Amino acid sequence: MRFLRALISPRGAVFLLLVILLVAIILLNPNFAQPGQVMRFIQRVAPVAIVAIGQYFVIIAGEFDLSQGSLITAQVIIAGNLVGQDDSRTLPVLLLMLAFGVLVGLANGLLTTVLKVPSFIVTLGMMLALLGGVKWWTGGAATGNPADSFRQIGRGGIRDLPLLDFLPWAVLILAAWLALGIWITRRPLGKLLIAVGDNARAVDYAGARRSRVTIQAFVISSVSASLSAVLLVGYAGVHPSVGTGYEFTAITAVVLGGVVLGGGRGWIVSAVAGAFVLEALFLLLNIAGVPSTLRDAVQGVIIIAAVAYSAVSFRSRARGARSSPDQGKEQGPPAADPVHPSAPQALAEGPTETRGVQ
Repeated sequence: MRFLRALISPRGAVFLLLVILLVAIILLNPNFAQPGQVMRFIQRVAPVAIVAIGQYFVIIAGEFDLSQGSLITAQVIIAGNLVGQDDSRTLPVLLLMLAFGVLVGLANGLLTTVLKVPSFIVTLGMMLALLGGVKWWTGGAATGNPADSFRQIGRGGIRDLPLLDFLPWAVLILAAWLALGIWITRRPLGKLLIAVGDNARAVDYAGARRSRVTIQAFVISSVSASLSAVLLVGYAGVHPSVGTGYEFTAITAVVLGGVVLGGGRGWIVSAVAGAFVLEALFLLLNIAGVPSTLRDAVQGVIIIAAVAYSAVSFRSRARGARSSPDQGKEQGPPAADPVHPSAPQALAEGPTETRGVQ
């Protein structure tokens, strides 16, 4: 029963949905079950999943980052125009893209924390500023053609492997970035981000520097978008519309993974699973012949449904906890709730998985 309850919880339901979608795809297209096809699928999901990881850290802190898509576009244009056909420029341009991503993240974080401007407004302004800069630079047309050595980061991989045959670099990069994200959630930074999203005043009373924590979340988000841009250069080309809508896709994936808008609750692995669910759903709709023009409508419905389901689930859980107060008295002081630990516990010990404080 405990397993079933976890499976239908907002955090666990995304994995059940992913399995259902993958089975449906295999039934309609049996070739999808081949290891090579699975690797190609993960390769397509990798840019969205990496962006979702960055968006996750911002959302659990109670903020939003709407500048991710525009930053991806800007980084793609930077790579396409600065690398050219000179392989020796690959590493310097990668470092430049990383520095530019950190700079954008710092700007978003400082404007949000120091000037107390809502992150929705700050990142919306950054999105428009970056888009305007890209259109001014490119004139709204495709421009630039980076060397093959740069493109191989997104489209290449290890070939002639037993069973898999092909292991894309994008899959390895996603695995490494997710591992790093899980490590961060178990460090003080990750625990403080959850506490800030759940109860920022409690974090202030505990003596933590809330502004520094929030700034770091925005930097992680911008670096994630920059890393996604590097992969997209490989197979999406250099065009000023490459990153369009990625910020909303990332938010959809994070919400679908059970992360609560407003912060304080969520698991990074579920957020990544949400990205896989989205890609699997769009692939299934494509196989079924559903027009691609319905993609945005489906994405909007998913956001509303996921948020509604999460809210209903948390309210029912809260009612269940209030309905049995005597049981807790008979058994003595209740143990820390593994899903919603107290604020002091979250700051001192932190959850083993990224969960919020109530």
